[in-house]
Amino acid sequence: MSHPFFTYYGPISVNKISELLNTKIDITSNVEITDIKDLSNADQNSLTFLHSNRYKEVAKLTKASYCLTTHLLKDYLPKTCRAIIVENVLIATSIITSKIYPNSIEDEFDANVKNIEQTNFKNNIKYGKNVLIGANVDIGSNCLIGHNTIIEKNVKIGNNCKIGSNTIIRNSFIKNNVSILDNCVIGKKGFGFFPNKINNLRYPHIGIVIINESCEIGCGATIDRGSMSNTEIGKNTFLDNQVHIAHNVKIGENSIIAGQVGIAGSSIIGKNVRIGGQAGISGHLKIGDNADIAGGSGVIKDVPNNTKVMGYPAKNIREFLRENK
Repeated sequence: MSHPFFTYYGPISVNKISELLNTKIDITSNVEITDIKDLSNADQNSLTFLHSNRYKEVAKLTKASYCLTTHLLKDYLPKTCRAIIVENVLIATSIITSKIYPNSIEDEFDANVKNIEQTNFKNNIKYGKNVLIGANVDIGSNCLIGHNTIIEKNVKIGNNCKIGSNTIIRNSFIKNNVSILDNCVIGKKGFGFFPNKINNLRYPHIGIVIINESCEIGCGATIDRGSMSNTEIGKNTFLDNQVHIAHNVKIGENSIIAGQVGIAGSSIIGKNVRIGGQAGISGHLKIGDNADIAGGSGVIKDVPNNTKVMGYPAKNIREFLRENK
C-alpha cells in the first residue's frame, strides 16, 4: 500500500513487529500488516494504536486487526482487533512507523527544486522573481505565486489560487480558490517527539495538510502536516496573521480564527467557530459547532456546540462575567 508522498517499505509481519518492540504476542503470526493508521482510518490489514482512554469510544469501532496498546486499555478494543501490549504506545508506534515510512521523520530542504522558468508551469501561471518548484508538484490554472516562494516536493494546488511571497509549501493539497498570504510555512513536520536527556526521539509524520476550497491563510501562519492523520482546514475558513495550527488538527468549514491563535495537536474545531486573537487551544480537544472563544482565552477542556467561552481556564461567558464584575 503506497503513500502519496512518503516512500513505502511495507508490508511488515506481526512477528517482525513483535521482534522490533521486544514484546510477546500470544500467538505466532506471519500475518503481514500493510500499513499503520489511526483508529478511525484503519482497515483490517492495518495496525493501529490506542494510548489514552479519551479515544475508547473510537477504539470500540476500529476495523484494524492489530492494535498497539496497554493492559489497561486493551479491553476497549473489539474482538476483531488483537492487542499488542507495549510499555509506551507512542514510542512503539513511532518505531513501527519509522520502519514502514523511514523518510517521514526528517524535513530536509528539497535540493532538487528548479526555477519556475525551467518548468512547464511558466506558461500557465503568473509568478514573481525567484520562484522555485520541487518534484511531484501540480499547479492548476489561473494561479499567482509571489516572489521568493518555494513550492517544494509533494504539493498539489488547485485552480485560481494565490500564493504570497516568501512562503514555503510542501506535503500539501491546496484546493481551488485558496489564498495563502506572505511568509507562511505549510506542510512541515509537527512538533512531535519524546524528550530524552541524551537524544530526543522524533515522531514520524506521515500525514499531509489539506486546505479546502475558498480558504484564506494569513501572513506568517504555520500549518504542520499530520503525524498519523491529516491536518485539515475546512472550506471557506479564514485564518488571520501568525496563527499556528499543529499536527492532526481539523478545523470545520466557515470558521474564523483571529491573529496569534495557537491550536495544539489533534484538536478538532467544529463548523462556524470563531476564535478571538491570542487564544490558545490545548491538544486533543473538541470545540463544537458555532462555538465562540473570546480573545486571550485558554481552552483546556472540550467546548460544547453553540457555546461562548472566555478567560483562563475558559468557561461559559456568563459565568466568567458574573465572577469578574
